[in-house]
Amino acid sequence: MSDDLPKKDDYSFWVRVAAFAATGTALLLVVLKLYAWMATDASSMLASATDSMLDLFASLMNVVIIHYALAPADNNHKFGHGKAESLAGLVQAAFVTGSALLLVFHGIDRTLNPQLVLKTDIGIVITIIAIVMTLLLVVLQRFVITKTKSVAISADALHYQSDLLLNLGVLAALILSSGYSQYADGLFTCAVGVFLLSGALKIIYLSVHNLMDHELSDDELTEITAIVVAHESALGIHELRTRQSGPQRFIQFHLELDDRLSLLEAHSIGESIEKQIEAQFSPCEVFIHHDPSSVVQEELSNKKN
Repeated sequence: MSDDLPKKDDYSFWVRVAAFAATGTALLLVVLKLYAWMATDASSMLASATDSMLDLFASLMNVVIIHYALAPADNNHKFGHGKAESLAGLVQAAFVTGSALLLVFHGIDRTLNPQLVLKTDIGIVITIIAIVMTLLLVVLQRFVITKTKSVAISADALHYQSDLLLNLGVLAALILSSGYSQYADGLFTCAVGVFLLSGALKIIYLSVHNLMDHELSDDELTEITAIVVAHESALGIHELRTRQSGPQRFIQFHLELDDRLSLLEAHSIGESIEKQIEAQFSPCEVFIHHDPSSVVQEELSNKKN
């Protein structure tokens, strides 16, 4: 599993590619959808344009935040800047929530006071273009997320995955508004607002989950343990603790060794194990506490008490 984990340079490259691709796509979609809204006066087209403006804001923020998050550790941030990604997700969620509520209010007003949608053919063509562009971007983002597990790109991808359904809904609303139902435009605008609120909650959950220093996956923990116990001089491992900040993993544990080993020998064993773990989980930092086997039981008993 860890063979698929990104090296630091790969992580930086792919998250930047995804961030700039999303920004460029969102900018073009905003221009197209605003033109379509002015041409059609469709409330659903305004909702779609508003969603794309939120995507543009979020993607621009990601470009800035990712640049900061990938900066190396410094004297004031010795564990790096990776959590900036999760903070960006929370800011995105706040803006999405505000805009979603505005869309719900606008949709209710348009439903109560329906208006004729003009030139629906323009809106339909632009919506189809938006669907194709968004689909291509989502494919790229899913590829990047698979390689990097980036929180910022994952949060950004939620917007664009939602856009696929949103744009299909806009297409349906425009077709229905062209003579089938005068209420379709306003009702769909309300639906978009509710859908965006749901997406905001997902982003909040993902961001808070990563800010809370969650453990690595069970498979990764198993692999770390396997690396340690595979060393011929290691007698065991306990107190394994891990966390992740952006691409950086932090791994610490107590290494159980024979009482008779010299300090130099114990250090050499720990260094060998550390290099193996770093090779498998790069970028990461490994902290090892060396325990003589004779004190392990006493130490574990004290922990329980």
